[in-house]
Amino acid sequence: MKLHRTLTYLVAAQILWLGVAFGQNYKAESAGAPPTDVPKEIQDMLDLQGTRVVNDQGSTVCEVWLRKTAPTNPNPSGSSDILYSALSEGIFLGVLRFPNAATDYRNQAIKAGFYTLRYALIPQDGNHMGVNPYRDALVLAPLAADKELDKAVNSGELVKLGRLASGTPHPGFLVGAQTSGDKFPSVVKDDQGHWNLQMKAHGQGGDFPIAFTVVGKWEGP
Repeated sequence: MKLHRTLTYLVAAQILWLGVAFGQNYKAESAGAPPTDVPKEIQDMLDLQGTRVVNDQGSTVCEVWLRKTAPTNPNPSGSSDILYSALSEGIFLGVLRFPNAATDYRNQAIKAGFYTLRYALIPQDGNHMGVNPYRDALVLAPLAADKELDKAVNSGELVKLGRLASGTPHPGFLVGAQTSGDKFPSVVKDDQGHWNLQMKAHGQGGDFPIAFTVVGKWEGP
């Protein structure tokens, strides 16, 4: 069984790599309301309309439902390497579903299923240099494991939750990206060859654009 799971992850990673290498394109579609697999109390926190990312063959990469209203940061940073300083670190931002085994930005295997997305900042230390031009990240946590979604969690708890998604000492995560153009939701290819899903998030002061990489990975060690 363990060998079977390993082979499944490897095949999924190869499919993702082949899509990037041979010019696969991606687009955004409506995903409708959160499915009944998501507990009612969490459904009530989410938008009624989600977004689905699909490839040229119509296969779904992921589905995302953002939070109806995300708490905003009372003291936003002015740092140039933070894109979404209006968000408070550790907050619950939404729910993501991988219909098939996938990989995160660090190319770690992530099982099919539902995950919470919590906003985080990539640490500024030698272990994380060059991971991404911006520090913004979305930590993945298995939906059933992430409790008290109305509360922000600290960096230590973010790491613990993310490790449950990756099954490794490094948390599962996606990285933030700059938005491009004025179409939301949409999937846009950036100058690194990554495909970024961009959506309108909902803050306490109104909507604002946000983007994160859904196809592409860090090329570092």
